Amino acid sequence: MQTFVVAGGCFWCLDAAYRALRGVHDVVSGYTGGSAEHPSYELVCTGTTGHTEAVKVTFDPDEIPADVILDAFFTMHDPRQLNRQGADTGTQYRGAMFYADDEQKSLFEAARERASGLWDAPIGAEEGSIVTTIQPLGAFWEAEEHHQDFFRKNPGQGYCLAVAVPKVNKVRAAFSSYVKK
Repeated sequence: MQTFVVAGGCFWCLDAAYRALRGVHDVVSGYTGGSAEHPSYELVCTGTTGHTEAVKVTFDPDEIPADVILDAFFTMHDPRQLNRQGADTGTQYRGAMFYADDEQKSLFEAARERASGLWDAPIGAEEGSIVTTIQPLGAFWEAEEHHQDFFRKNPGQGYCLAVAVPKVNKVRAAFSSYVKK
């Protein structure tokens, strides 16, 4: 098994999209990238902790390649948006990849480079304006239980319908050969 920690907006969306893929064995929503010990959702939402909403994705590289996991990440979030994803704004919604070792760092850098060819620069920005960061993984704090597998537990929730469903559908379309049957 291999585990990546990534952040790209609300963790509910990332969680839902990754759970749709064959070879993904676990997704844990949590907080990382900041300084607060044992942060809560409410504390992270203040934007003062440095933490971002993130997911820890554990997958079997014999079933789904690491590149697919990372390319799916760049499909489900807009890597050109600094400290936000859509209407979710603040550093807690920033795009980031947290590497555990030099091998992961190299994989993440290659994925970000591939993504730069997929996304047009925003109006008024320079070509290839990917702002998703790559940084060392520090402590990962699991989010509260009600945030785990939120989409499955709350399929009719408004945010899930408006934001998560389109991201899940985008990943399903782009990576159809890896979608769970």
